[in-house]
Amino acid sequence: MKLSNIDADGKNMTNAYDLAYRRSIENPAEFWAEAAREISWYKTWDRVLDDSNAPFYRWFSGGIVNTCYNAVDRHVENGRGDQAAIIYDSPMTHTVRRLSYRQLRDRTARFAGVLAGLGVGKGDRVIVYMPMVPEALVAMLATARLGAVHSVVFGGFAANELATRINDARPKVIVSASCGIEGQKVIAYKPLLDHAIELAEHKPDHTVILQRPQVEASLTPGRDLDWEEAEAKATPHDCVPVAATDPLYILYTSGTTGQPKGVVRDNGGHMVALKWTMSNIYDVKPGEVYWAASDVGWVVGHSYIVYAPLLHGCTTLVFEGKPVGTPDAGAFWRVIAEHKVQTLFTAPTAFRAIKRDDPDALLLKNYDLSHFRTLFLAGERSDPDTLQWAERHLRVPVIDHWWQTETGWAIAANCMGLHAFPVKHGSPTKAAPGWDVQVLDEGHHNCEPGKVGALVVKLPLPPGTLTTLWNADQRFIDSYLYEFPGYYKTADAGYIDEDGYIYVMSRTDDIINVAGHRLSTGAMEEVLASHPDVAECAVIGVHDAMKGQLPLGFLVLKAGVTKSHDQILKEVVALVRERIGPVAAFKTATVVKRLPKTRSGKILRGTMQKIADHEAFKMPATIDDPGILEEIEEDLTAIGYAKAREETA
Repeated sequence: MKLSNIDADGKNMTNAYDLAYRRSIENPAEFWAEAAREISWYKTWDRVLDDSNAPFYRWFSGGIVNTCYNAVDRHVENGRGDQAAIIYDSPMTHTVRRLSYRQLRDRTARFAGVLAGLGVGKGDRVIVYMPMVPEALVAMLATARLGAVHSVVFGGFAANELATRINDARPKVIVSASCGIEGQKVIAYKPLLDHAIELAEHKPDHTVILQRPQVEASLTPGRDLDWEEAEAKATPHDCVPVAATDPLYILYTSGTTGQPKGVVRDNGGHMVALKWTMSNIYDVKPGEVYWAASDVGWVVGHSYIVYAPLLHGCTTLVFEGKPVGTPDAGAFWRVIAEHKVQTLFTAPTAFRAIKRDDPDALLLKNYDLSHFRTLFLAGERSDPDTLQWAERHLRVPVIDHWWQTETGWAIAANCMGLHAFPVKHGSPTKAAPGWDVQVLDEGHHNCEPGKVGALVVKLPLPPGTLTTLWNADQRFIDSYLYEFPGYYKTADAGYIDEDGYIYVMSRTDDIINVAGHRLSTGAMEEVLASHPDVAECAVIGVHDAMKGQLPLGFLVLKAGVTKSHDQILKEVVALVRERIGPVAAFKTATVVKRLPKTRSGKILRGTMQKIADHEAFKMPATIDDPGILEEIEEDLTAIGYAKAREETA
């Protein structure tokens, strides 16, 4: 099917993005079949898009593949055996280690032999509860090699949360390590794992424990195996062919009911989509060093530390450290310079931390970043001030893009490998090919350009997205497909401008209602972040008897700020009034030392709102440092919220 370069309005579409996007929407089967030629198949598919059981769409049904083969073995066979597959850089342990594709294949094959020897086969589940070490990737790939299903749980997760995942996934084996290292703290994993198994109704047959020198774990005879000993004795195992539609992994994301949702990703569509993104979105070539500064416990780690770079034949960087404090705010610059990183993908919160500690980027002057090409940001809204700070100091394109655990890759991006559009600060640019993004109002009608509504995606979703929730098909429908029939609900609010640029303003539950006016807390955060003394900020809606809700701001100041807090608070209130207007009713803010976040860097706005309104709340399972909530409560009480609300009630 050949498409004309002229669209319905007579506009000449001359760039590769416009043509790719149109093809992906008008003829998705042809578009994705072409992308699928980049993957090695034991058997090609019978149908590219199988809609026989909608809304449970399946991609490449009838196809037979193996994800580990495509990510590892085929590169050895095609001449990349001596190229580094993984660079492990751990400032925590003063270690730098490289694994070639050949070494990665051999270790993965042997560890697959370990798992197979413990009874793991096609369709069985393996939980991976690991720190940021190369063995975490080996465990994931070895599980995929056997056609089994991995479920990675962030290392050091609380025992009761791990237990809920054990009960839901029902793993045969759990792979873990003796400890992880968080900042200056060494966290013993084995006591947490033992307690989780004790709490869980389902009991795994075995655990395999990687002993690290910082802590030696005690092993339970008959159940626990020492990784090194088991790997040394194992017989290497070949890749097991599986259906393209078979599950590759389960990744749990928080649910509103307290019961986590197990997002299911398939093998075939997942590989096709991720391989496609590396050249078309990230503009990365095979052999280049690609760094996603995240953790394998999160979706960014699954997609862009493990699978996408390896599927593409890149060198992926596994970093056991932090953007600041390991040892300073120059940590990222050191890693980029030392390992010749061409592309970095991280969360805006990492750059806010760097900006806070080194506002003038003085540490950047110590490193040669001449080979560095592009910075990508995602995971939460990229406020324009942070993005512009990065642009100013790095002098490379800084690209915001928008996606979710459920989607697995970008819904919207500036697709650098297709066509680099002008950056509009505050927007992740346009919908990526495959994504028919629309904005609907409360009556399910399309919003006019510039009007905020619910951001949704017309079905079917492209390959690589969630196929369902683990053992919860009805919950999948209820959570994502019920509210807007025929669409996937992103639960994000925003708008699309006249140029087709998407603006993600906030989660739909972060739209607050002030005296009948629906206002975005994200828009207010943009204004606060633009103040020269503010390193980081958050805005929540708090209960007000007169207006329903009022916005309340939290400010973290940059290092070295000497201006009085009162003066800064007056200035930010005036800024919001000037840029959004009196309708925002923004009159109250407070300076805090730090904001409560998940380990992936998302600010816990919902928890802060409950504390402010003096409501009961459950400690978030993913919180990075629970002690911050006490600090926030004290700060809120001092300005008449939290405990002070009880006293005045």
